[in-house]
Amino acid sequence: MDWKNALRNLEGWHFGGKGSGIEDELANLVVKGIKSATCGWYEAYQIENEPIPKVGERSYILNSKDEPVCVIELIEVQVKPFLQVDEEFAFLEGEGDRSYLYWKTVHERFFTDYGKEIGLEWNSKTQSVVCEKFRVLQIFPQTTL
Repeated sequence: MDWKNALRNLEGWHFGGKGSGIEDELANLVVKGIKSATCGWYEAYQIENEPIPKVGERSYILNSKDEPVCVIELIEVQVKPFLQVDEEFAFLEGEGDRSYLYWKTVHERFFTDYGKEIGLEWNSKTQSVVCEKFRVLQIFPQTTL
């Protein structure tokens, strides 16, 4: 497949958000085969008028220089209460020591900070997350695009 041309029809995005300082680290985890899941704050999708991702959707991940790193395809999407996210999902997110405790701590901090930016208050006891599992379809050498 001519992925360079296919990117024109796909959405590109940064893990953690553009300018977060973690977009390269998380994109590299995907390229290395360590990260195969991600999650977003369900209520934030509503506030930002963004559709909930769907199984089969493809997109590309950008690094901090806005260069495409890889193309992914969603293989599972579930909306669930934050406190019902399990150890398996935390492990698939691939961050830190891959433990549930690390995942929970980092995501509570991230969603709290993000909430301040968008005018929402994060509460891990009442909020839900969109849990996405994906597979990598294409990895781009950073010198070719």
